[in-house]
Amino acid sequence: MGIVRLDKKDHITYITLNRTDVLNALNYELLLELQTIIETIHLDSSVRVVVITGAGDKAFSVGADLKERKSLPNEFVIRNLNKFNEVFSSIEQLPQPTICALNGYAFGGGLELALACDFRFAADHITIGLTETSLGIIPGAGGTQRLPRIIGETKALELILTAKRISALEAMEYGLLTKIVPAEQLLEEVNLFAQSILQNAPIAINQAKFAVKQGMKVDIQTGLQIERKAYELTIPTKDRIEALQAFAEKRKPNFKGK
Repeated sequence: MGIVRLDKKDHITYITLNRTDVLNALNYELLLELQTIIETIHLDSSVRVVVITGAGDKAFSVGADLKERKSLPNEFVIRNLNKFNEVFSSIEQLPQPTICALNGYAFGGGLELALACDFRFAADHITIGLTETSLGIIPGAGGTQRLPRIIGETKALELILTAKRISALEAMEYGLLTKIVPAEQLLEEVNLFAQSILQNAPIAINQAKFAVKQGMKVDIQTGLQIERKAYELTIPTKDRIEALQAFAEKRKPNFKGK
């Protein structure tokens, strides 16, 4: 069994960080394996939703493997940092919706990985935080950029500068999470949410995500142009015609992603 597990079911791909002996810490080998998986998913139209979680019930990921980091010369630390950014950006740029199932501790790079996902569901017992400043560094895998875009500048600065560890309830209050559920129901709730996405047209889902993500980076007039182009790509699809036929026939549409 690899250090990243991959499972598929009903158009959902499940990615599981699998280094339970070190609380799913992220070493260079894991990042390389994760990168290969993400590159494959990006090109696989049969994958419509991606779920990322951690093995075991203690940790999603406690971030960078500090035992590995301690023995690395500076140039290899920079190599690892670049790989963190490359992999997390590739997750953020996936055309499919991504759901992070936070099953335990998520610190540093572990939380930064969660921030690269579109949605974050959490078990009610978890503790999370961007703890890097307590280690003499800063969040360097997107934390200083993604967190303020999600919860606002002041709240992000508070969490980053204090290296504060917060509970699931606090994270919900900060606006970090989509939903909190009992640990034993986490994957069930994530699957229900994924199924609610799967009921809709895959191309439309991907284009809607693209329009939102790209539109957030530009002024509203440019964003409206992005939206229009994304809409135009759905017009010639068979799924659009199927939706109209299903409406006329008073039945649920059978979308094929075409």
